[in-house]
Amino acid sequence: MRTHTGVTTPGQAHVPGRGGHDGDSNTGRGLAGGFSPEAAGQIRRRQRYSAVWSGLLIGATAVALGLLGVLLYDIIGDGWSWVDWNFITSLPSRRPERAGLHPALMGSIWIMGLTALITFPLGVGAAIYLEEFATKGRLSRIIELNIANLAGVPSIVYGLLGLAVFVDLLRLGPVVLAGALTLSLLVLPIVIIASREAIRAVPDSLRQGALALGATRLEAVRSHVLPGAMPGILTGTILALSRAIGETAPLIVVGAVTYITFSPDGVDSRFTVLPLQIFDWASRPQADFRGLAAAGGIVLLVMLLTMNAIAITLRNRFSRNQNW
Repeated sequence: MRTHTGVTTPGQAHVPGRGGHDGDSNTGRGLAGGFSPEAAGQIRRRQRYSAVWSGLLIGATAVALGLLGVLLYDIIGDGWSWVDWNFITSLPSRRPERAGLHPALMGSIWIMGLTALITFPLGVGAAIYLEEFATKGRLSRIIELNIANLAGVPSIVYGLLGLAVFVDLLRLGPVVLAGALTLSLLVLPIVIIASREAIRAVPDSLRQGALALGATRLEAVRSHVLPGAMPGILTGTILALSRAIGETAPLIVVGAVTYITFSPDGVDSRFTVLPLQIFDWASRPQADFRGLAAAGGIVLLVMLLTMNAIAITLRNRFSRNQNW
């Protein structure tokens, strides 16, 4: 006996299509997982595409790492026998057995130290202002667009700008300070973008909690936001400086020399850097100078790895102090 509501009695056969439980059969849901044949086919195709692209990306990474390994093997094999204390402390010479890179090494240290001192406070300060204090409007959007565009400008353009502004207009001359200011312009947009991304990653609850306890906006940024964003800021800064340490075109335009027999002793000294010294040796016809160029590349790699190690140490130290 069936009631008027369409519900069957326990003894009566259930009619498909009636009631609330068999309606899914009309939509095609009966497969494992509750997907229709069309949806299941789409999922399988996406999985195949994902596997193919993952394989291509892993293969590209393996090729890049393989080429890097071959390059490192070639450089270390050619230059390791030339690396000793005399090579580090000696001056350049026309004779390969007496040549060293001390002026270029000290020039790179001066340039990178000044670049870091100029870039870090300016880049982090600009990122904090744009993220925490700037009013979101047309002017802010124009500034952000220009920063993004400046990050992709070729380095030779910054060299021409440095020559026109720092060397000629401000009359600094082709000295260490002019080179450091030029490289600071080159990497400053990268530092700003990386710092802004790191600041955005800090949970907003930290800001709101500090403000709720009576802190000012500046105090909340200084005591909560900046320490939380510091690992990402340090990573972006070191990546930017890693680009700057290998730049040659802007410094050549500014006035760095390829052959110099004295080390810089201040910001107003003439200078050369490791990439220029390596280029000078590699362009010479004697085979021994190619070994010296490879040895200079080893020293440059050691400097780069040292910078990265310092950044990783600082980043881990700040990360341990985070509770979120």
